[in-house]
Formats: sequence, C-alpha cells, structure tokens
Amino acid sequence: MASALIYLLVVLVVAAVIYLLATLVFGRGEQLEALPPGSTPTRLPATDVEGADVRALRFQQVARGYKAAEVDWAMDRLAGEVDDLRGRIAVLQRQLDVAGEELRDARSADREE
Repeated sequence: MASALIYLLVVLVVAAVIYLLATLVFGRGEQLEALPPGSTPTRLPATDVEGADVRALRFQQVARGYKAAEVDWAMDRLAGEVDDLRGRIAVLQRQLDVAGEELRDARSADREE
C-alpha cells in the first residue's frame, strides 16, 4: 500500500514539474503578450472606421474570455459607424434618384422640341 502511495506522489510531482516547465517555455497560450494591469489594447479611430481598424482591434483577456465592457464599447462604436454609413447611402441614393428623374425630364423635354 505504501509503495502505491509513493508511486502516486512521484507521478503527481513529475506531472507538476512538466506542467510548470511547459508553462514557462510556451506561455499561457495567448497570441498577444500580457498587458500591464489597468491598460487596454482596445482602440478605434474617432471617425471613419475602416476594415483594417476592425481587424487590428484587440481586447484585454480576462479569466473567462475578453473584457465585456471593452467588447460592448467596440460593438457600440461599430454599430454607430454602420448606422452612419447606411444613412449616407440613403441620402446619396435619394440624390441619385432625383438626379435620374431630372435627367429623364430633361431628355423628354428635348425630344418634344
């Protein structure tokens, strides 16, 4: 019985040493290096967010994924940018429709003369 306990203790010690060595050599499995406490990598430009800005976006990692407040902030900013772009598209579409109608009216007036 005592040899089984010693064997179990040796196995646990060897496993712990291997785990610690692997953690030191390979890190915590993150792609980004750890940030100093209180800092955040989450940054977006004040206006005119581009695809490259979204692709470069990074969030602070916490115990269960990413920091929720940072993700919420980024999603709100991106949603606002999408709403703004859709509004600009709608205005331009209306202007295009009006210009098209004016062009048709001008062409039909030229044909009548």
